[in-house]
Amino acid sequence: MKRVTERRTYSYLGPAGTFTEAALDQVAEARGQEWRPVHNVGEALADVLEGRSHAAMIAIENSIEGGVSTTQDALATLPGLRIVGEYLVKVNFVLVAPRGTTLEDVTVIAAHPVAYAQCHGWLGEHLPNHAHVPAASNVASAIGVLDGSSPAQAAIAPPGIVQHYDVDVLASEIGDSTSAVTRFVLVTRTTMPPEPTGADKTSLIVELPDDHPGALLDMLEQFSTRGINLSLIESRPIGDALGRYRFVIDADGHVADERMADALLGIRRFSPRVVFLGSYPRADRKIVQYPDRYADEVFVEARDWLRGLITGEPEV
Repeated sequence: MKRVTERRTYSYLGPAGTFTEAALDQVAEARGQEWRPVHNVGEALADVLEGRSHAAMIAIENSIEGGVSTTQDALATLPGLRIVGEYLVKVNFVLVAPRGTTLEDVTVIAAHPVAYAQCHGWLGEHLPNHAHVPAASNVASAIGVLDGSSPAQAAIAPPGIVQHYDVDVLASEIGDSTSAVTRFVLVTRTTMPPEPTGADKTSLIVELPDDHPGALLDMLEQFSTRGINLSLIESRPIGDALGRYRFVIDADGHVADERMADALLGIRRFSPRVVFLGSYPRADRKIVQYPDRYADEVFVEARDWLRGLITGEPEV
């Protein structure tokens, strides 16, 4: 008898045509499955935690704006989540409007705040007196203009918008950087990390024990003394008092690596709260390089040596 394979649901910031949808399209196992458009990161992660979706695709970092604070804060405060993969999407924007609109007609622009921030240069040069209306997504901005629910005459949107909606493109490639990239992560409920590939990244969130000179250095030394490079470190306010911060960290390597495991043990002893977000393959598949003195066998030999001292084994 033929086994029926259960369809999986994946949540993403919708509607169709967003950069998040483009990131989800890179996930081979998601193709042909159910894709559920949502309104924000919180809804996407709630879908995962409450079982409506197997996984959610969310934006976590942009090469222009840095970390996405709503995503970082949600991952820091919602237990039971795990990052299992990352995906890169090249980002650029077009200015669109209902048919017949000209650039001279535009005084108000609808745009997602992150997209708007990436188009300041072009807007300042071509529409210096415009007003901005925030939108929930890069496609929702155009929908609001088209259906009249937004006071804007034009919208900043992804180039793929023309495949889904009847619009005029007033300007193309309006982003300030032609090399802008957004990093997305695929998030599931807590599960075992994917097997190490040699080209991996470990993400975690760490709180400092207290505010004293050298506290941040103490944390960083847990990685530097084990030869681990940090590709991202950003601070976010904890929210319970002024001057209290947590640190969002991406470290090169996998939790199954001896040096990474040893560093995480050090962090656990040092920090009052550590959130392990996951170890997963890097999007660029770049092999992590490290000095020979930090190879796995060096850590294993040192541990065996210490065990021999404790058990009284004769030294060779």
